[in-house]
Amino acid sequence: MNRYCVIMAGGIGSRFWPLSKNNYPKQFLDILGTGKSFIRATYERFLPLVPSENFIVVTNAAYKELVLQQFPEIKEENVLCEPMRRNTAPCIAYAVYHILSQCPEASIAVTPADHLVTNEVEFQRIIGRGLDFVEQRREALMTIGIKPSRPETGYGYIEVASKPGDDIVPVASFKEKPDLETAKQFLAAGNFFWNSGIFLWSTDAIMNAFRQYLPDLVRLFDEGKDKFGTPQEQAFINAQFERCENISIDYGVMERSQSRYTVAADFGWSDIGTWGSLYTHAAHDEAQNAVSGHAVIVDTRDSVVNIENGYEAIVQGLDHCLVALRDHSLLVCRLDDEQQIKHWVEKL
Repeated sequence: MNRYCVIMAGGIGSRFWPLSKNNYPKQFLDILGTGKSFIRATYERFLPLVPSENFIVVTNAAYKELVLQQFPEIKEENVLCEPMRRNTAPCIAYAVYHILSQCPEASIAVTPADHLVTNEVEFQRIIGRGLDFVEQRREALMTIGIKPSRPETGYGYIEVASKPGDDIVPVASFKEKPDLETAKQFLAAGNFFWNSGIFLWSTDAIMNAFRQYLPDLVRLFDEGKDKFGTPQEQAFINAQFERCENISIDYGVMERSQSRYTVAADFGWSDIGTWGSLYTHAAHDEAQNAVSGHAVIVDTRDSVVNIENGYEAIVQGLDHCLVALRDHSLLVCRLDDEQQIKHWVEKL
């Protein structure tokens, strides 16, 4: 009963434009056609490990009703609404202070809302082991590493001192998203793992880290410490949240900590952060196209075609491209250039 799960669900998923937009972002969509949205699948994946009443969703205020629609099990007071985006460190601090008002001895799993996991049994084994670990070593901050299957340039990496096998081991360093040559070196070395963005810790460990590395954030939240878990909590957050530094938990805490640990996991993980990652996991036709919707495909290979219901398209002569039509918005680009979509959307 002391285990909590914090689901971070405030992003807009702009790299998945035009499917993911401000009014209905990626985490609430069933992009893979599984019958469940990403956020619903995340909840059900953690449910064997955490009581349903101990799930906390941190989201943008605009998405509160979307969360409640997809979580009939969750209490409204467990949907924490950020009045603006301030990155993951303030998001997590908000959730931790809320949990402290309910359970000062909690252990906490923190997860993004929009990941894919294909082996949930192995996922639950790894997360269960990790929770046991941070409950026994209450100074430990743990992040889940993923055994890399390819030289991926779209993920950050975790370095450990040696090949760890199945052990929980100290983290040597965190690495930024590498170029292709560096990613190949990481893969060959065998002691580098993708950073999943899933964290495990006790309230003691994360609060000590916040006090040491982000003291201004602690001072800000301490001003309303007695308001968390009360009807005054939201008003305090609305008034104070813009004062939070815009900083990630990786930069703010994990890269500075001396008590960080990881385990090398292999449970079919992907963050499905881009159209290219969706292409990897989608069904393909004989020309290796991933096609969704009513479309005629001619002389086209290795491409993604995603057409909204009620529309139809003819796509001819493309190679390794993306065509997406949704909500009166059209995207046509090369898959190799998909990292630019976020910047193009900002211009639009």
